[in-house]
Amino acid sequence: MLPFAGSAVNGFQQQKPDWNIIAIDVGGQLFQTTKQTLNLAGPKSLFSKISESAASSTQFGTPFIDRDPESFSIILSLLRTGNLPSKAQAFELQDLISESQYYGIESLLVNSLSNPSQFEAFNLEKSMILPLNGRDSPSAIATTRYGSLHVAHGSKITSFDWSLRRKSTILTQFTEVDSLLAISPSVAAAGATDFSGLQILDLEKGFVKETLNWENVTRSSSTVQAVGSSPEFLFASFESGRRNSNSIMVYDLHSLSPVTEIGHNEIYGAELDSAIPATKLKWVSGYNLLMASGCHSSPSGVQGNIKLWDIRSGNVAWELKEKIDCFSDVTVSDNFSAIFKVGVNSGEVFFSDLRNLGAENPWVCLGDRRKVVSGKKEGVGCKIESHGNQVFCSKEGDVELWSEVVISSEKKSEDGLKDRVFRKNLMGRAKDMGGSRITTLAFGGNKMFLSRKDHQYIEVWHSYARGL
Repeated sequence: MLPFAGSAVNGFQQQKPDWNIIAIDVGGQLFQTTKQTLNLAGPKSLFSKISESAASSTQFGTPFIDRDPESFSIILSLLRTGNLPSKAQAFELQDLISESQYYGIESLLVNSLSNPSQFEAFNLEKSMILPLNGRDSPSAIATTRYGSLHVAHGSKITSFDWSLRRKSTILTQFTEVDSLLAISPSVAAAGATDFSGLQILDLEKGFVKETLNWENVTRSSSTVQAVGSSPEFLFASFESGRRNSNSIMVYDLHSLSPVTEIGHNEIYGAELDSAIPATKLKWVSGYNLLMASGCHSSPSGVQGNIKLWDIRSGNVAWELKEKIDCFSDVTVSDNFSAIFKVGVNSGEVFFSDLRNLGAENPWVCLGDRRKVVSGKKEGVGCKIESHGNQVFCSKEGDVELWSEVVISSEKKSEDGLKDRVFRKNLMGRAKDMGGSRITTLAFGGNKMFLSRKDHQYIEVWHSYARGL
């Protein structure tokens, strides 16, 4: 007979068994872990039930789970460390998803594979292609924090979940969707430059939850030129159907009720500057400002403007009118406290320090500082986006990656600020580069998404070695 716990055997005092250690039989293979580890899975998981059962049990017993033990070892490692072990690369993503769903810890897998903090720009590699139904190329991409994806192509919107499994494709009332914003993994705001109103769409059930319109002076239809958001607000740039007035409306992101209107312009005569609606809206959280930019072609060339709006007061905090080397695209970076643009004529990347916006010419060229050549528009079609501590700029079929270099010099420029140095890298491996002109760039989770002209798919670039 086995001795009772605490009894003496051969003069030695026996130790009480460690009730904190739990043994689990998975597919005939024995695993040992602790209650603390199992409780990390959350109260609704299978592991939590095993832990509770062990705590209430007065007898020895090993719970049995009829699942694959090799997959279980991956799941248990994820539970212990919060990250997948290197041997997970030998498994198909779908198999890991199925196992995580069975054990009730899919959220932990999402956090491990798609956490934005794990985005590594210098390790990005093209990992997969997401084909789209139909003959239409993508016109807009919207992402969520953990990498779920909505793609507008023609009159359709196709959604993928965080693991990039296709969830649904819905048909909209638009001929083509020009603006798309993910409000949640299942709800998006969509608009078009030839269709009135901003539609809030339920992408799972395929219906219009609400349509937001702008009541302009002429009472004509109001088409959508751009959408954006902050943690609290939804922004929409509208233009009247007659193209003689434009405005930016601010809505409560949760209730969708209107909050305020900014940048209302009525065009009189030949005032071309006020005829430019905002075609890009980006929230600058570090400054609580909204960047609104837009440009158009005129007989004298491409003209544009960039404004930083204080939505609380409705005033413009800073404005720049572009005429010499107007932008093909512009973005703003909180991490860099700077605005970046691609010159439409030169094709060069410029930046403007947000701490020095009062300068007469705030732009600093990051490229080769080539002179703007009249008649040549090398920047046409280029896209630029900021993400984390990098700025990504498309040049035809390639992507440039701009990063700031830390320098020890205390040398300051004329404005009294320390000099800033940026360096360019080409992204990805040689076999990943090139192809048709890039038309959209977007980021979600630890992935980058891009589309190319005349192609019916989305490229996925991932910083995880096997694209999991």
